[in-house]
Amino acid sequence: MKTLILEFLVRGAGRIPSPCCGKDMLVRGTKNRKAKDHTGQSKTYNIRRLQCTNCQTIHHELPDLLIPYKRYEAECIEDVLTNPSAHIVAADDSTLSRWHGWFHQFVDYWIGCLNSIMIRTNQGNIPQDVTSKCSGTALQRIGRLAGDANGWLTRIVRPIVNINLWIHTRSAFIVQ
Repeated sequence: MKTLILEFLVRGAGRIPSPCCGKDMLVRGTKNRKAKDHTGQSKTYNIRRLQCTNCQTIHHELPDLLIPYKRYEAECIEDVLTNPSAHIVAADDSTLSRWHGWFHQFVDYWIGCLNSIMIRTNQGNIPQDVTSKCSGTALQRIGRLAGDANGWLTRIVRPIVNINLWIHTRSAFIVQ
C-alpha cells in the first residue's frame, strides 16, 4: 500500500527580525520538517533557514501550526491537553503522557516568560493570580494570559520562541 505524503511550502510574508538581536535575517536555505496531524498522517513542511546578519545565528521559520521539537501539529497537542479523555488524536498513550508531562513541567516557566514579555512591552496589567499554583489548574492559569479559545498553545509558543526564550526540549542518549 502506498502512503500519501503531503508537502507544504512555508514562507513568511514580511521582514523577520532575529529573535536574538532584532537585526535582519537572510535566507540561507530550506529544511524539511515533518509533523503528524490528528489522524496520524505525516505531512512535510519545507521551511526556511534564516541567518542573522549581526550575530550570525541560524533560525528556522516555523509556522504557527508547529511547535519546536514536537512531532505533532500544535492543534493536536492542544486538543489532548484541553480534552484529555475526549480528543480524536491518533497517538499512543506514551506520547499523550509525555505531552502532559511536558506541559506541566514548563507551564510555570511559560507563565514567567509571558509576564516578562508583557512587562517589557508595556501591555497592561498582569493578572496577579497566574503565578500562584493555588489559583487553579495549569490550563486555567495559562488561560488568564493567553485565553482559552482554540489556538491558546500557539499564542503561548510564538512570543516565547520569537524572543529566543524557548527551552530546547529534545533529548539524546549517549551509549557508552
